[in-house]
Amino acid sequence: MRVLIVEDDPKIASFVAKGLKQAGYAVDRAANGQAGLELARSAPYDAAIVDIMLPRLDGLALIERLRAEGVRIPVLILSARHSVDDKVRGFQTGGDDYLTKPFSFEELQARVQALIRRATMSVPASRLEVGDLSLDLARREVRRGDQLLELQPREYSLLEYLLRSTGMVVSKTMILEHVWDYHFDPQTNVVDVLVHRLRAKIDEGFEPKLLHTVRGVGYVLKVP
Repeated sequence: MRVLIVEDDPKIASFVAKGLKQAGYAVDRAANGQAGLELARSAPYDAAIVDIMLPRLDGLALIERLRAEGVRIPVLILSARHSVDDKVRGFQTGGDDYLTKPFSFEELQARVQALIRRATMSVPASRLEVGDLSLDLARREVRRGDQLLELQPREYSLLEYLLRSTGMVVSKTMILEHVWDYHFDPQTNVVDVLVHRLRAKIDEGFEPKLLHTVRGVGYVLKVP
């Protein structure tokens, strides 16, 4: 999952970005509203965290521009403004949730997860499955049959993305955009390495094999 942070306070932006990356998210950052607008227009984000008081273009104006252009990315407004009127205005502008500063990272992460879950409408519950492979979103647990699998954050993020795209072939570019926070470099083999690591954990010793390579195109998670 890929998240955009638009926040001009470097300490807050760094704190949130570090926490989300450790949780397995790909993260891009913008320090002003105009830069955030340009990033949101150019890349497929699963959610955005937007401060209100931003240089160059304030957060509410940024959200208004995105909604006017048809960009439906879920937006969590992050603001020091606590009044009911401020919150109402944030929702009326097009924000999907509102979190006031100071905040706990655990609550921010839970709200981001809820926004993505509502936006994708992948499953009404907290579980993604294909065959006997399951991912519990609430507990962040992965199982193949009755066996609990230990995944690193990046492996977990890739598996979640593949599960949400079950049956669809996803390219290396798509994986990089959702699992890492940079664009495709045709010289890199990080996707191949990560897929190899994930395949070793979810397929080796199990039948049927679920993670398949479509030569020259990408990868697909499915029951053959």
